[in-house]
Amino acid sequence: MTFMNGPALDVRDLAKSYRRRKRTAGLWGGVKGFFSDDTEEVPAVKGLTFSIQRGERVGLIGENGAGKSTTLKMLTGILMPTRGNLTVLGRIPWKERRQLALDMGVVFGQRPQLLWDIPVRETFSLLKTMYRIPDSVFEITYGEAVRRLDLEPLLGTPVRQLSLGQRMRCDLAASLLHAPAVVFLDEPTIGLDVSVKEQVREYILDMHQRFKTTLLITTHDLKDITEVCERLLVLDQGSLLFDGSLREFEREFARERRLVAELKNPITPEEAGRLGTEAARLGGNLVVAEGRRVVLEFSNEAETPAVTQALLQAVPVVDFSLEKTDIERIVARLYRNQATHRPGLGKQP
Repeated sequence: MTFMNGPALDVRDLAKSYRRRKRTAGLWGGVKGFFSDDTEEVPAVKGLTFSIQRGERVGLIGENGAGKSTTLKMLTGILMPTRGNLTVLGRIPWKERRQLALDMGVVFGQRPQLLWDIPVRETFSLLKTMYRIPDSVFEITYGEAVRRLDLEPLLGTPVRQLSLGQRMRCDLAASLLHAPAVVFLDEPTIGLDVSVKEQVREYILDMHQRFKTTLLITTHDLKDITEVCERLLVLDQGSLLFDGSLREFEREFARERRLVAELKNPITPEEAGRLGTEAARLGGNLVVAEGRRVVLEFSNEAETPAVTQALLQAVPVVDFSLEKTDIERIVARLYRNQATHRPGLGKQP
């Protein structure tokens, strides 16, 4: 494992563009474009700047086409950037991939790194030799992976006979066998059921705590972010929209609150009408009024006392609770807003 000063990842004005043939609409346009030498530049990543310190747990999210995969491929040395500077553990990834391999772990979604035709156990043994893993380290990483990820029944099975979920668990274990200093996880819980996802998240956190591993996770399952990460990077169309802690993200974008109430009696149309009018006057909305359940939404936390008082005066309440907007709704709303107007958002370097 590499020990170093400075950030684990340092990204400055990182950009990646591709060139493609120009083409016009229609069949004839496609034929002309195939034989034409005219090309155009298509930006995939546009001037990213951020640093990740050793031991941080960072989530990278964005819609399809936001630039996540391209960014990850540059960080791991698979792609060379068009512009900008990038170091991982003090090294330039696309120039020093061999040196970085001993200190870096990677999981790329549905692209397993395990050898297809040999049993899982033999792959792990081969990786131990390739990475020159000390027995003392391998005893911990191999033993914990088998125990925490329920791999014992799979160890004698060739990788080609495993399901997607089984391969994902084995691939994750393989990426952490050498206790790397930095780990890139692309969709680490894809293909797993809910209970196994929890096992995987607990295993990732345990390995982080044991070896102070730096984690960068890209995922569409936002529970991976909320349960594993402490910091969030949000990409949109190749640009960085937000860089900060999960708490900062919620504070900036999760201003809405939901007041959920259980009523003594089913709410009547008249009561619902009066409550809806009063909620609107306070800047909120009555979003549910069915049977004995009422849900009010409002945008300002300071309005909580007034909205609560209006509810208690309008109908007999047995119990109620106050809820914050969850991160999935925040992200969905953020991208809807960006689809109509795309100014930069949030804290950026």
